[in-house]
Amino acid sequence: MSIVEDDRPLVLDLACWAGPATAADEDVLDRAVGPVLDVGCGPGRHVRALARRGILAIGVDAAPEAVRLARLHGTEILERSIFDPLPGAGAWRTALVLDGSIGIGGAPVTLLRRVAEMLAPGGAALVETEAPGTPTHTRLARVGGDEASERIFPWALVGADDLARLARRAGLEQTDGWTKDGRWFASLG
Repeated sequence: MSIVEDDRPLVLDLACWAGPATAADEDVLDRAVGPVLDVGCGPGRHVRALARRGILAIGVDAAPEAVRLARLHGTEILERSIFDPLPGAGAWRTALVLDGSIGIGGAPVTLLRRVAEMLAPGGAALVETEAPGTPTHTRLARVGGDEASERIFPWALVGADDLARLARRAGLEQTDGWTKDGRWFASLG
């Protein structure tokens, strides 16, 4: 994986994820079996959509602004990193890694290893990637807002073509892959 030298960080816009789940999101959620851990859940739209379905789900996000937006919508999520101690380690039947969350920390293999630790035996991670042909690389990112006040952190972009290889390095296997509305998804187990 390469590091892209760009003096402008990638801006992660939480506001674009604050609305309701899209048709592509709902398609992914159709594959989720509870209990579900939503990794890097942002404002919590997937957690809310799963709750409407009667599926137990909890979200985790380290960005205070994401937690604030989730709570404005009545969604309680854990404000912490996926790498912090979390409830239910080894018991989650599904982990969601959507909306670019595979990029957390700029090290997708490390992230996928942690996700694998969280899953119950036979559990699955539902992951969103960039389109095929997109080079997998790390760059700097920040959550939207005032540039001067935002923390800059490493972030990875993972092309769909590279996911199976990265998953194997994390002890997972890609079991399915699909696209919906111009977005790319896979199931790892």
